[in-house]
Amino acid sequence: MTPAAILLAAGSGSRYAGPSHKLLAPIGGRPVVVAALHAVLAAGFDEVIVVTGAADLSAVLPDAVTVLVNPRWHLGLASSLSLGLGHCRRRGHRAAVIGLGDMPSVGTAAWKAVAASEAPIAVASFAGQRRPPVRLAEEQWKLLPLEGDVGARSLWSQPEAVEIPCEGDPWDVDTIADLARLRAGAAS
Repeated sequence: MTPAAILLAAGSGSRYAGPSHKLLAPIGGRPVVVAALHAVLAAGFDEVIVVTGAADLSAVLPDAVTVLVNPRWHLGLASSLSLGLGHCRRRGHRAAVIGLGDMPSVGTAAWKAVAASEAPIAVASFAGQRRPPVRLAEEQWKLLPLEGDVGARSLWSQPEAVEIPCEGDPWDVDTIADLARLRAGAAS
């Protein structure tokens, strides 16, 4: 069984001042979260999990994904990650590759490269900067924080973490300016 993929998409997007939730804002003709999810689906995981919460994404998510609604999304990223990993544990996945729903320019190649690692912790590196996606073997899950707005980043500096060089744009959409920058890059 390949690692599961978990796309975290539960936060409120409070810094984004657009007319919709940032994950529903259009980029390249589709919502940000769908653009991010497209790369994950193309990577060929046995199961793709999307953890939602603040925004109702049901109208844009395909049937091919497992949707977990986090009623505790307001408690921070750790609660969404815990929900996703709990599902992975119950389904028998021995590793998970975790990414963010507001990172629409991280491509399929990055997801595949990180998933292919056998390291207990493998993180994508874009021009030397560690960013999601990150692969965590099951034995690492217990080391993650259970509360707060901290996710797998807390393990990136561990000695066993392996950096996987990747191509792509690892920036996320937190503000309208971020979206405009990514749209401009997609148009060029």
